[in-house]
Amino acid sequence: MEDTSKYLIHADVTADGVVERSDVVGAIFGQTEGLLGDELDLRDLRQSQKVGRIDVEITSTGGQSHGHLTIATGLDKVETATLAASLETISRVGPCRADLEVTEIEDVRAAKRKAVVERAKELLRTGFDDSVMSSEEILAEVRQHVRVEDITEYEGLPAGPRVTDSDAIIVVEGRSDVLTLLKYGVKNAIAVEGTNVPDAVAELTRHRTVTAFLDGDRGGDLILEELSQVGDIDYVAFAPSGTSVEDLDHHQLFGALRNKVPYETISELNEPREAVAATDGSATPAPEASDIDPNDADKPPDSTAETDTASPVPPSPDVSVTDCAGVEDGTNGNATTTTQPPTTSSDQTAAETTSAESTDPKTVYDHATELIRGQTGRVRALDADGTRLDEADANDAYDVLESLETAPKTIILDEILEQQLLDLAADRGVERIIARSLGQFTKRPTAVRIHAIDDIAEDAPETE
Repeated sequence: MEDTSKYLIHADVTADGVVERSDVVGAIFGQTEGLLGDELDLRDLRQSQKVGRIDVEITSTGGQSHGHLTIATGLDKVETATLAASLETISRVGPCRADLEVTEIEDVRAAKRKAVVERAKELLRTGFDDSVMSSEEILAEVRQHVRVEDITEYEGLPAGPRVTDSDAIIVVEGRSDVLTLLKYGVKNAIAVEGTNVPDAVAELTRHRTVTAFLDGDRGGDLILEELSQVGDIDYVAFAPSGTSVEDLDHHQLFGALRNKVPYETISELNEPREAVAATDGSATPAPEASDIDPNDADKPPDSTAETDTASPVPPSPDVSVTDCAGVEDGTNGNATTTTQPPTTSSDQTAAETTSAESTDPKTVYDHATELIRGQTGRVRALDADGTRLDEADANDAYDVLESLETAPKTIILDEILEQQLLDLAADRGVERIIARSLGQFTKRPTAVRIHAIDDIAEDAPETE
């Protein structure tokens, strides 16, 4: 009966004397019999299971008895209310004068509905957090899977699918480095698998524009030394000191490739890795002019040398991205190339000075790269000039935006952008939001431009 009951009748009973549960139950059946006719006779309703068990709790103190009874029913509202009213006609329990008062008729289904609502809220908070993916996240995961599956072999060595037909190649140390480059859309890398450079790689370097992209450790120095002896290198790039190519994130990887230098510039130096690092404004000084052959500095660039135009965001799987030595346009497979003059000591010094002038991000893209690519879990508010107004934990983004006295023009968010924050941004006059990814929106205000970090690649500043 409990599973099918609709209502619970609650009543208090008081008797002037000592009575027991059986006395109360007997009084209910005896004094309501025939009162409401055959259709609402309590005994018949019990037999047909339209009324459940009568539960009575009663205690006696000081010569009086006090108790509470509960009756479950499957009747409708009118019938239940009528049955409850009939209970108040009881005037005696056992040999004692008694009084029975209905205190409440509880809707069992309302309690169940409340429980359903509370459980649904809990499931919404926890059940979908790890399973609901935005369109951007789904596409990014599929693209990454395709790129990893694209790894091939060239003469038994791990390589990207474009090594055989690309005009430019990237030589890396191991299979993991090739996979990392594939993950970010670079499909023309080949691994030497150790410090002993294979003959196949050495021969390949003689016919292609070659960038050696090596780990920032002693192993990278040794590979560069041997590769320069058995092959033909055009450019050199290193991972940051003490790190491997396979450990770089998207921003670090393309930053290292952008900062490649012509091999001729560093070929005579004892510490080529430090010289390459100095070109990106690091603490290691750039080589002095006296350390570089003056004839090398005046040489015209090799006709096969190409600038770094690789996109900082992985393209779709059908677009072949070369290293910093060339990028294909994805339409007809023809490589677009330009020339890059050798980097001189004065160029390196100027780059170092420029970097030292300010470490703060200069553009909105720089802010987004620092905050989101760096996986900081932060939110940053910028004014119209790109100046930082406030910064906090990404979970506090709503409170930060709500509390700012001056409404920001741009919000950078290392988190999924949700509807609530978007609505507040529209109300406060925010013009643009850049987030790690976009959530599901029931409405999108036209006054606010919203982007996932991968969508703003085309706004990235080109390397000169």
